Amino acid sequence: MNSNSAICLRNLTTGYPGGKTPHVVSSGLDAELRCGEMTCLLGSNGAGKSTLLSTVSGFRPPLGGEVLVHGRSIATLGARELSRLVGVVLTDRSMTADLTLRQVVELGRSPYTGFWGRLSGSDNAAVDEAIAMMGLGELAHRAVGTLSDGERQKTFIAKAIAQHTPVIILDEPTAFLDYPSKVEIMQLLGRLARSTGTTVFLSTHDLDMALQLCDNAWLLDRRLGLVTGTPAALGASGAIGAYFNRGGVSYDASTLHFTINRQ
Repeated sequence: MNSNSAICLRNLTTGYPGGKTPHVVSSGLDAELRCGEMTCLLGSNGAGKSTLLSTVSGFRPPLGGEVLVHGRSIATLGARELSRLVGVVLTDRSMTADLTLRQVVELGRSPYTGFWGRLSGSDNAAVDEAIAMMGLGELAHRAVGTLSDGERQKTFIAKAIAQHTPVIILDEPTAFLDYPSKVEIMQLLGRLARSTGTTVFLSTHDLDMALQLCDNAWLLDRRLGLVTGTPAALGASGAIGAYFNRGGVSYDASTLHFTINRQ
């Protein structure tokens, strides 16, 4: 593991404990996420992306192997310590509709505020900075339930930014957004990684967009396993085609785009 490595998988097995016979989803996974890069996790439905994200986030223990976060096994980290290293943006946010945008972003400071959750001057400064970074200042006192899908997504990314973790993991951050909003969110995350040195790791089904904007991609498949690299290298090697080409759809490595073959 080199000094620029944020998260490292070593012979990782993911899945669900099931008494005598655990249910294995993926096995033999070896990969690395580097500081200051945005990496996209790509795969078809049922490939095991959500299980891998849960394992890398520390929500689900590995069935085998290990996940290292800045050189430390995730199994040795307590919840509070892990929350200072990894911020997570999930898709289920139904419990926050009545909170204001600012109140949601303030929740990102909970790993630092202690039992009573009182924000200090530095906590408020971190919240202000995160809201400004996402361009949400004029909406800070709006209830989250009144925001558009894109504004809500930015709010939860701002919460993760306010958490001041070196790693941010996002589950389908562009789901349910219109195309311009998808592009905006992906560009914001890419700028965040490059400007702050944050490691951004996200899953998405927006393949074309991800392969144009990410620094690296992880391709995951039940049969083919996990392969990683830059989009250009994965395209040139034929890996993207092997993982995603289907009847009527093929990947053109020269343009970094998928082509739909009209029947």
